[in-house]
Amino acid sequence: MPTSPVVIGVDSSTQSTKAVVTDAATGRILAVGRAPHTVTGDGGARETDPEGWWQALREAVAAALKESGTAASDVIGIAVAGQQHGLVTLDSAGRPLRPALLWNDTRSAPQAAALTEALGGPDAWLARTGSVPVASMTAAKWQWLREHEPAVAEAAAAVRLPHDFLTERLTGVAATDPGDASGTCWYSTATGAYDPGLLDLVGLDAALLPTVATGGAERVGPLTRAAAAALGLPEGIAVAAGTGDNMAAAVGLGFGGAGLLDHPVVSLGTSGTAFAATRTRAVSAALAGFSATDGTHLPLACTLNCTLAVDKVAALLGLGREDAEPGGEAVVLPYLDGERTPDLPHASGLLTGLRHTTTAGQLLGAAYEGAVFTVLRALDELLVAVGLDPDGPGVRSRPLRLIGGGAQGRTWVETVRRLSGRPVLIPEAQELVALGAAALATGAATGDDPVAVATGWGTGRGHELPAVERDQATWERIEAVLGDAGGWFARAGR
Repeated sequence: MPTSPVVIGVDSSTQSTKAVVTDAATGRILAVGRAPHTVTGDGGARETDPEGWWQALREAVAAALKESGTAASDVIGIAVAGQQHGLVTLDSAGRPLRPALLWNDTRSAPQAAALTEALGGPDAWLARTGSVPVASMTAAKWQWLREHEPAVAEAAAAVRLPHDFLTERLTGVAATDPGDASGTCWYSTATGAYDPGLLDLVGLDAALLPTVATGGAERVGPLTRAAAAALGLPEGIAVAAGTGDNMAAAVGLGFGGAGLLDHPVVSLGTSGTAFAATRTRAVSAALAGFSATDGTHLPLACTLNCTLAVDKVAALLGLGREDAEPGGEAVVLPYLDGERTPDLPHASGLLTGLRHTTTAGQLLGAAYEGAVFTVLRALDELLVAVGLDPDGPGVRSRPLRLIGGGAQGRTWVETVRRLSGRPVLIPEAQELVALGAAALATGAATGDDPVAVATGWGTGRGHELPAVERDQATWERIEAVLGDAGGWFARAGR
């Protein structure tokens, strides 16, 4: 049984909710509770009922508490980190009007393009939000809703992001944080507030939006009596504002103003992301110029197709995940859901370079290479945007922190090492998003800086693998195919 206070960090992702019961003094995870989500839709649609998130949160917290043996009275705080960008529309009673449009719903690609043009092009958006609208951004999804389901948009009494929705269920307070808000394209990273001009552009009343807290660790309210009863926790414990999943992962790694800055991270999950905490406000059309949740910046590149896409290729070939073989001539661009970086929302998967000697294992290896190449190329663009030379010795010697489910797979790790030529560090902690949320909960309960909390916990420590010689031939082969295919993808999307 724990003898010190504990906090609960919640990771509400695309596929599931995880809740970690964490010792607030040491960061030791006492137990992890899990509950699945249901994602529906085809033809570019990806939706989930927000009530399912709330039910999953309740189940995950209950399971974690039971497994840990923790007394509910030991819990001093809770925070939610959620999947970014999703559009949640609520009625006046806080009930969802329709399923949430998820980040990887690509139906809003035409609206994103129209919004970009309406403001005067990419540079105008970068100056205000740090990001150019793409299908994933919340503003594009709101515009899609206005055009395709105007009655729902008109009836909306509140507009929330996924983590906002859950935080409001915990507190009764409509609150968000700068990190998650920066992924909407109606929040200005230049001013640190909602942008009235952009809200007018998308026809959204600011009164429908949550208040933006100063940071993800701000105590936005006590746990309400109703939420306490639903979760089996004490009424009145601290509830943090919470943040988006990528921002929470950065906190969990100890990245931010009170920790490491300008160190690269690659996350291999449903999506592939590359990010770094920095004091530089990056401006690049290839990036999402997010805010971090602690007052720094978190420029991020996101690719839609990562572990799920490669798993699909493995399934089509009848192979296991680790049956891949490097060294073939084939190139696979596994853009099974379109692609976000590069911005090719109408793209499909592409296979080229087949020979009589090509094996199934080589095709699977090529799928890994295509997915890893895409995210590593995005990482190079990110480093340039924050003023770093990707090929400079001082930058290349910094270990590339590899997180997400793919970081536990041998082939994923070795493909990253081979195509990056960088040292790779695999953090020992397995639940960095939830641990980041736990650090936010600790900050809400104690007033401590959450990045300093996570740094003290040592959750970013891990096993470092040395650099290997970069496979330049494979890199250049994929690069050439992507360059040739880009025009075809663009024409096919018309």
